[in-house]
Amino acid sequence: MTVVLHTCCGPCASACVPRLIGDGHEVTMLFANSNIDTRKEFEKRKAEAEKLAKHDGVRFVALPYDHAEWLREVAAGFENEPEKGKRCERCFRYNLAKASEFARANGIESFTTSLTVSPHKVSSMIFDAAKSLPSSLFPLPSFLEIDFKKREGFKLSVKRAEELGLYRQSYCGCEFSKP
Repeated sequence: MTVVLHTCCGPCASACVPRLIGDGHEVTMLFANSNIDTRKEFEKRKAEAEKLAKHDGVRFVALPYDHAEWLREVAAGFENEPEKGKRCERCFRYNLAKASEFARANGIESFTTSLTVSPHKVSSMIFDAAKSLPSSLFPLPSFLEIDFKKREGFKLSVKRAEELGLYRQSYCGCEFSKP
């Protein structure tokens, strides 16, 4: 089965791609991250994700960068929310909707996300965001509820990112999450 992997970054996806392939999936990495605060940071992370896709032999697609849309659709009114709060829920839903729309438009049966590999993200919150997507986006594609933290996913992502020389960022991407 073909699966779209919403890819938050190369390091996180570095644990997800081999697992999906090992589970028998054909993978398309989708870099859909208008939440990233600057075009420069977006391009840097996109290049690293594309580097991983080439190394692992999977298809790579990047959606256009539109941070103004993300600020308007996701962050407006939620700028002061803490990490793991309502802004993050909205961001997950926004990016997962982009992945679902891409999958549907390209006849791909399912989608998932690399966001769940991070110990800084609550997988159940991500799964709830996927479940809250408009019913018009379902039944196909289906969302694969995979917690990539399990089976030492984060540990593998750190190891593979280091082996491949992938840039590992210190914040999720939006200006509200900077340390």
